[in-house]
Amino acid sequence: MSTMKDFLLPDLGEGLPDAEIVEWLVKEGDTVMLDQPLVSMETAKAVVEVPSPFSGTVVKLHGQAGDVIDTGAALATFAVDPNLPQRAEAEDTGHHHAPKPKSAPQPPSAPSPRERGEGSAAASAPATTAAVTTSAPADRADAGTVVGAMQASNEVKHEAAIAIGGIKAMPAVRAAAKKLGVDLARVRPSGPDGVITMQDVKHAAANPSALATAASSTPAQAAPAATVPTSPSHRASGDRAVVRGNDPYTADPRSLAGKPVRTTPPTVQASGQPEPIRGVRRNMARIMAEAHAQVVPTTLCDDADLHAWTPGNDITARLIRAIVVACKAEPALNAWFDMANSTRTLHSRVDVGIAVDTPDGLFVPALRNADMLDARMIREGVNRLRAQVEDRSIAPDELKGYTISLSNFGMFAGRYATPVIVPPCVAIVAAGKGRHQLVPVMGGIETHKVLPLSLTFDHRAATGGEAARFLRAMLDDLARAN
Repeated sequence: MSTMKDFLLPDLGEGLPDAEIVEWLVKEGDTVMLDQPLVSMETAKAVVEVPSPFSGTVVKLHGQAGDVIDTGAALATFAVDPNLPQRAEAEDTGHHHAPKPKSAPQPPSAPSPRERGEGSAAASAPATTAAVTTSAPADRADAGTVVGAMQASNEVKHEAAIAIGGIKAMPAVRAAAKKLGVDLARVRPSGPDGVITMQDVKHAAANPSALATAASSTPAQAAPAATVPTSPSHRASGDRAVVRGNDPYTADPRSLAGKPVRTTPPTVQASGQPEPIRGVRRNMARIMAEAHAQVVPTTLCDDADLHAWTPGNDITARLIRAIVVACKAEPALNAWFDMANSTRTLHSRVDVGIAVDTPDGLFVPALRNADMLDARMIREGVNRLRAQVEDRSIAPDELKGYTISLSNFGMFAGRYATPVIVPPCVAIVAAGKGRHQLVPVMGGIETHKVLPLSLTFDHRAATGGEAARFLRAMLDDLARAN
């Protein structure tokens, strides 16, 4: 006789309060086996497949794609079949339905890229993942991650792309395609063995006309497109609207070149459409709000004189080296602060969190042991972290544990800033856009290139004098020729 059981959404890692349903891999009435992929869920950390905790029949699915489910709330109801394999009552699955209590300060955690997930509307069957495992000798404690019967270990697993509906793509690529509204069936793959890469999806999202061109070669995939004239102002600017099918009133709000076009007269006031904040961006909003409520920030600003620099200096590498020098001169800013326990932890190593801007939100991967790296190794490390963030292959452990942060916002615009410190860190350095300015010298005036610096520190944990000496050490190191 079958027994009815509810499957409650487990904590998918590090005490996250909820997760969003990306795609159900089963439907009501299906018979599922123990640990069969059940649903793809997106958290602030990743997109993961949640396996079935039971063998039996799916009676009810509590939510649809796009719904946000709280940790500990019902996700699915099963009619458990006692004749099928079941997990023993005492078997450790790693399931936890509430965050673990924390007795010590934790390293800062930034939003994580998608690790695993399914996002293609063309997929009707669950994907399988081929894994190659490399074992390590050391054992690890339970990490509190709740995905089926996963046990914590030092094993390294590499995912392989598996074809679903004739389309080969990694789970993270499928999730990105769904979020960007890209039909993977119309994307030309550039990866080995016909695998669609993250770059293919980004290119398709940025150039929708390429998709239309690809579809025109296969009439069964898309209806023919026709061009109709728009308002006189549109004809004057060379914009056109694309009509799908036989309805001349359903216009695509993009030109044939893939650029947005105005769909209402300039005299008509347009109103925006609210959209839910999800995934990485939602977690970013939560972390920023918590940081604003906890930290007592104070910012010092100054300009570093780069006049003595010889050709070939890497600005990012020099900034990180200057931070390392300043951390050794004034360790109080290379620290973590725990107000609840009234403790401060000074670090001997320097792990620099590098702020990386993406369309999904802010990521802060950690450049480990920056105090042991030369300029070439720093550049290689930064490039590697940026590439891993962009293609969502970075490990979650690389997005936490940094001891001080760097934001190089000047590569876009702006001179000075008041960057936000994410606890338990004590300080963050921000570099603005370099410029040339007149500098008085003995006997006249010279034009020097200067780099604006902003140092925000938590005044609960560091004094103004400590912060000023830290900034002074950075300025002195940046003034050196190389």
